[in-house]
Amino acid sequence: MGTEAVRYTYRLRPGTTAERALIEEWHRCRFLWNEAVHQSETGAKPTFAKLSTQLTATRARSSWLRKGSQVAQQQMLRTYAQALDASFTVKGRGRPRFTARKKTLPSLGYTRRGFRIRDGRLALPKGVSIPVVWSRELPSDPTSVRITQDCLGHWYASFVVTREAEPIPVADESSGVGIDWGVARTATATDERFDLPHRGYRRRCAAELARSQRRMARRRRGKGHPPSKGYRRARRTAARVQKKAARQNRHDGRIWARTVVEAHHLIAVEDFIPGFLAKSTMARKAPDAAVATVKRELIERGRRAGRRVVMVRPAYTSMTCSGCFARAKQRLGLGERVFRCWACGHTACRDRNAARVVLVVAERGHTGVDDVGHWVPPPSGSGSGAV
Repeated sequence: MGTEAVRYTYRLRPGTTAERALIEEWHRCRFLWNEAVHQSETGAKPTFAKLSTQLTATRARSSWLRKGSQVAQQQMLRTYAQALDASFTVKGRGRPRFTARKKTLPSLGYTRRGFRIRDGRLALPKGVSIPVVWSRELPSDPTSVRITQDCLGHWYASFVVTREAEPIPVADESSGVGIDWGVARTATATDERFDLPHRGYRRRCAAELARSQRRMARRRRGKGHPPSKGYRRARRTAARVQKKAARQNRHDGRIWARTVVEAHHLIAVEDFIPGFLAKSTMARKAPDAAVATVKRELIERGRRAGRRVVMVRPAYTSMTCSGCFARAKQRLGLGERVFRCWACGHTACRDRNAARVVLVVAERGHTGVDDVGHWVPPPSGSGSGAV
């Protein structure tokens, strides 16, 4: 059994001085990020080596940057370079954008030489020491740490450590499952035992969230005035309600993903990007399903367990018959939940049929329905068509 690199996250309890130092460090790193974005938009693609050289020269001239940690600043530029490279190689990944001061939560990264753990506290450069709530022991010495702040103002430290890989049940190589994403049902599998129902956690707390948002609107001051204590209190209540629903969705997604990964060797996943749903009539229901969170959890667990994970393009999966692979002549409306094949007469649940199509495409070694031959109606007096 080998080892694996995982993240262990712990709650931080920074004091007033430490929190102020973290926020000031974040402003320096945010400034460097925005400068890198400006360079990429006005000139050639900046590499990490070029950005690191520019950082050294800029720190020599700017006392404001020298007050911060060079490790955190270099790590921010390394993260930007990786995000820029991913935007050119990963389909659907947009280029890095400017980070606004009021709309972006702090996030700082430190490598091994930029932090220490002393007497149960996290020691950072420039004399910053923060107590850590050790909910569990670290399996090994961490190689890096990322410090983040959530919408409630809570600080967390995410350590990268290595541990013994968890034993995964051996799955039959012939076992496979296709996953189709939706809103009425978050995930529909080829086997109904592995379906992930839509729990509707955000819908349950919609009334409480609406009350908090109305309270925010009443207590909001005019432009140019600092927010009142009542407004900040109402905003914190609304953020707490939303985060509770997000945690519930993430918890259900983790349990479901583990069940699917343990039982199957081949996992065919519809490469569905739910961002466009925010512009449709399902803008309120789409985030409640948390498709992106569940999809990411399934892919990461599958690859970590050594399963074969295949991403299948979603084009025409709902219009193709899983029996004869004939394609419907026109698109199915969202109100049509039953698929009926015009060629062979096959009838099935629309999402279940799409999940079977995704699995068949992955089993044949393809990544999309267009790559697979379709059923051709035979001429009169001849045999059946071929797939």
